Amino acid sequence: MLVNFDCSAMWLKQPRWIVDAFNVDPLYLQHEAQGMAPDYRHWQIPLGRRFRSLKLWFVLRLYGVENLQKHIRKQIALAHLFEKLCSEDDRFEIVEEVTMGLVCFRLKGTNELNEDLHKLINSRGKIHLVPSKIEDTYFLRLAICSRFTEDS
Repeated sequence: MLVNFDCSAMWLKQPRWIVDAFNVDPLYLQHEAQGMAPDYRHWQIPLGRRFRSLKLWFVLRLYGVENLQKHIRKQIALAHLFEKLCSEDDRFEIVEEVTMGLVCFRLKGTNELNEDLHKLINSRGKIHLVPSKIEDTYFLRLAICSRFTEDS
């Protein structure tokens, strides 16, 4: 969303589920105005919240809805381009369905081979990939999220 990594929007169909899961309400945190407004400390594990909303507000104001939509569509298109390139190369496989700007991929072969690829890519300092593992299958996650990412 064009802000630092610790700021994102969260749309919830049922906010009550989050509140019920993270609700921490010891006596020393109770107050008279409880229930009059959303208490966002129940929306996450930490009790306090850093001030991130102004960053997101500036992005929304500077870009506007249409430009933000264009940006998100471009990220999704770039993710699908990378998916296509991986699918056309016999050395790679896509691990999960591409979602938004996230592509989960791996070299066909051993987990050790993929760990070596991960170390090599990150050591060069051009891009940063984050690894993950599902059912003992090690793979790399390419998240297209920079406004400077291009298809060249």
